[in-house]
Amino acid sequence: MPEKSTFKYYAFISYNSKDTAWGKRLQHKLEHYRMPATLCSQRGWKRKPIDPVFFAPNDIQPGKLTDELKSRLHQSRNLIVICSPNSAQSKWVGEEIDYFHSLGRDDNIHLFIIDGEPNSGDPATECFNAKLKELQLPEILGANIHEKIYRWPWLNRQRAYVQLISKLLNVEFDSIWRRHRRQLIQRLILSVAGILVILAAFVALWLMTRPVDVSVKLKEATVHNSQLPPLHDAVVTLTIDNETKADTLKSLDDKGFFPNIPHRAIGKKARITFACNDWEPLDTTLLLSDQNIINIRRNPHRYGDVSFCLWNLSTEQGVGNTRLTIAGQTVTSDADGKVSVFIPLARQNVVYTIESERELEDNKLTMPTTESTVILTK
Repeated sequence: MPEKSTFKYYAFISYNSKDTAWGKRLQHKLEHYRMPATLCSQRGWKRKPIDPVFFAPNDIQPGKLTDELKSRLHQSRNLIVICSPNSAQSKWVGEEIDYFHSLGRDDNIHLFIIDGEPNSGDPATECFNAKLKELQLPEILGANIHEKIYRWPWLNRQRAYVQLISKLLNVEFDSIWRRHRRQLIQRLILSVAGILVILAAFVALWLMTRPVDVSVKLKEATVHNSQLPPLHDAVVTLTIDNETKADTLKSLDDKGFFPNIPHRAIGKKARITFACNDWEPLDTTLLLSDQNIINIRRNPHRYGDVSFCLWNLSTEQGVGNTRLTIAGQTVTSDADGKVSVFIPLARQNVVYTIESERELEDNKLTMPTTESTVILTK
């Protein structure tokens, strides 16, 4: 038997061709497993001590136990048998076990169970090759990926890997499993955190690109006068990138609604206009949000500018120097009978009652007035 330092391979993986995927996976796991630096320093190992591992598909074709395979077995410190119902019935797996046994390395035979049940006696489920019993090898407790130690199957698989590694390196299982499990949890946390970051980025991107429904609410910025006609048929427009949308509001409580506005427009300047009878027009620019408020003002002149002529129908002349009171405002007609007075918004009305020192044909004045509006005296 070669000296320990002369082995070319740390381990030889024996398997059935139906379990090739597991063989490749196990080879990668073993060759890339990093041991703690302190332990490597104590034992004189490199950080990845289980390297190289011989796996037939990477080197030569498996099957008949050729001289080439015997040479590889001879140069391998350990034999790892991938145990499953497939390998249990494999003649070639049995021959590899038999040859390795002939080298006097029974203590270096390790079992890695991926499927089936040990010593079940049922060909459909038995995972141990008959050669193991035939050679009367010492009882070997295989590392079983299906052993239900933890709730999560993936963690049980990881435990089986570490269990095999601890046997290959002849180190205490718990000493490396605690570290390995801690690293797994840390990686899991980092992975979850990374997924959450990516998910948050996708959500943010979706929020930034999805269309937004924008509303515009009207707020009366002047004193409210319930005697005046309520707002109706107001037209509000929203202009973004030279594209204008309009909505009609039936009352002051309505909101202008503009659906499917590009999200990129939010937070940027947009033009909003407002037009309605009895109200001052508005043309403004604001930083757009999904809910906007604009201040609107009543036109104080529509019902506030009172202008008419006090006229005597008999003389067909204006009646001058006549004292009148309208909505609490006192005014005197000029020499031509013309009357002009401004009523503050709070006291404005659609119809005013005129108090006069002369008797009038009709003391009701309907707004708005024009230059041709006359009030007749008796």
